[in-house]
Order: sequence, then C-alpha cells, then structure tokens
Amino acid sequence: MKLTKQHYIIFLILLTEVLGFTLVLPFLPFLAQEFGASAFLVGLLLTSFSLFQFISAPIAGTLSDKYGRKPLLIISQVATLISFVILGFANSLWMLFASRIIDGLFGSNSTIAKAYLSDITSQKDKSKVFAVSGAAYAIGIMIGPLLGGTIAQTSYAIPSFIAAGVTLFSILFTLFALPETINKENEKKALKIKLLDMERIKYYLTNNKVNQQLFEYFFYVLAMALFTSSYALFAKIKYDANTQQIGLVMTAIGATNLLFRGFLIPKLIDHFKERDLERFGLALMIVSLSAMILSRSYDHLIPITVLFAVGTGLNYPLMMGDITRSVNNKEQGAILGVANSLDSFAHIAGPLVGGALLSTAYPNSLLGLTIIITAICLWMVMKEKKKY
Repeated sequence: MKLTKQHYIIFLILLTEVLGFTLVLPFLPFLAQEFGASAFLVGLLLTSFSLFQFISAPIAGTLSDKYGRKPLLIISQVATLISFVILGFANSLWMLFASRIIDGLFGSNSTIAKAYLSDITSQKDKSKVFAVSGAAYAIGIMIGPLLGGTIAQTSYAIPSFIAAGVTLFSILFTLFALPETINKENEKKALKIKLLDMERIKYYLTNNKVNQQLFEYFFYVLAMALFTSSYALFAKIKYDANTQQIGLVMTAIGATNLLFRGFLIPKLIDHFKERDLERFGLALMIVSLSAMILSRSYDHLIPITVLFAVGTGLNYPLMMGDITRSVNNKEQGAILGVANSLDSFAHIAGPLVGGALLSTAYPNSLLGLTIIITAICLWMVMKEKKKY
C-alpha cells in the first residue's frame, strides 16, 4: 500500500478536526453544569451537534459528489472554526448550544474527508487506508483530552481558542495543498436535495449489498456513543474524577488506537480475515465493559479502558472498509453520507440515553446497556460469512 501526498493532507485534516473537538471534550459537560445544566441537559447539548449532523451529512456528501470535495471541506471547516470561537466566548448555556448546532449543521468535515480518501484509494486498500487514517483520530484523542483537561483546570476558554487555531491551520492546508478529485462534468448533472433525504437512507438500508454492513456499523457506533459521550459524567459520578484525570484516560485510549490503527491493523489484515478481527474486537469491548462494572477505583479504569480501546480501534476501519467496498466509486460520497447519518443518529440517541441513565442512582446501568448493544453487533457479525 502506497500513500500519496493527498492521503497525508487528509490525515492532517482529520487530525486537526478531532484534536479541536477533543480539546474541549473533557470539560464541556462541566462547563454546561456551571450554567445550570442537569445530566440530562448535558446529554441534550451533546445530542444537538449530532442531530444537525444527521440532517446535513448526506447533503454535504451529495454536494461534494457534484461540486467537489475541496469547496465543501473548506465550508465545513470554517463552520467548525466559528463554533469554537463561540464556545471560547460562551457565558451562558444558549451559547454552548449555538456552538454545537453551528458545527453540526455546517461542519461535516469527516464525511467529505472520508469520501476524498475513498476517491484516491484502490478497492483492496480501503480498509488499510481507513485504519491508517484512524491513526489521525488516535493522535488527536491522545493529545487533545490531556491538554484540554489540564488547561481546563485553570480556564475553559483557552482550550476552545486553541481548537479554533488548530482548525484554521487545517483550512489553510486545504486551500493551498489539496487538489480536487471530482470531475467538473458532475456539475452539469441535475441535483435534487431534500432537507432529510430519507429516500436515499431507505434505499441503502434496504439494499442487500450494503444494509448488513450499515446496520453493523450503526450498532457499533451506538455502543460507542452511549459510553464515550457520557464517560466524563460517569467518571465524575462514580469516581469523583476531575478533568485532568478524565483527559489522562482519554489519552490512553488515543495511544492504544494509534498503535493499532497506525501500525498493527494493516499488518493484521495481511495475516487474518477482516471478519475474524471484527469479532475479536467486539468481544474485547464486551469483556472490558464487564470489567468496568466490577471496578472500584479510577486507577483500575485505565488498563481496562485500554482493553476497550483495542476493541474499538480494530472495528472502525474494518467496518468502514466493508461499507465502501459495497458500492461503486460514483456512490462513495452518498454511501458515506448515509453512514455518517447513522453515526449521527447513534450520537443523538447515545447522549440522551446516557444522560437519562446517569440521572438515576445506578451509573453502572450505562455500562450494562452498552454491553447489550455491543452483543447485538457481535451477533450480527458472527452470523454473516465474509471471505475477506
């Protein structure tokens, strides 16, 4: 597998996107609580981003298929920059919601970047490239939470402005170093866009060539969203953890994901069937979540969470490879837009359900439900036979 300059630039864009968000992730729930938000309202705040992503992601993917990846990437990153600036100046709960809604509605960076990667990658190398691109996410998760969580001990505004600066850096790279991959002739084709293209979503969810992969991905992301979106409040309630401690565990997750996605998965794919690796990864998630229920100390949570990160690090690139292989090159933006909508829908439900569960006297119920959802995903993967 040979990586080009374009691959590295997209990896950088993905890195700056996740680095920007992870800088604010450890303290955003606590900042909302300072403005009077309950655990459920914190979940609603996190859901607001995903709700608008659910609506906008397929539209952004379709627009990028027609008008090009580059202009849509620039627009989405500018929206993300504006959202971080608003967050930095936030002095009320409505400003926090405004920040998340703007980024959700216009900041579909990930959908378009993945479509770009698919454009420039051969069919057989898609899973490997998504694995390597996952390393960009891992680096962001490794650096962002620890830095943001540490700075947040002094100021909530500074990490937000740092995130805005990182996004600006990404915009400049897109402007001056990224070539277009879409043929201009696509602009002559008729374009129909709906606010929420349920017909397209329904088409792919009922298409036997791709619906199995999409449903597996949805349950995997739903389990992830339920746990990760509520992790900070869960750690606060169960262990009385602070932002720096939470950032440290998130850094451990990032380091583990970096090791697997950046180095090990491409090698593992050469020696094992991808479907077997998916099963192993989901099983690890279930084992680690079960161990978290029994944990009585936050210090014990770090090695358990590393095990969880191994499982999640294995599955994301493999499932994205499954999805992109199931359609032709002309549909890459559309199918990834639908996948991102499912991702957003999972992130709509996850924080809401997680916030509701953490409002009860049983925080471990969050882990129990996550185990059940992951088990459903594992059952789906186990029952389908794949050669790769």
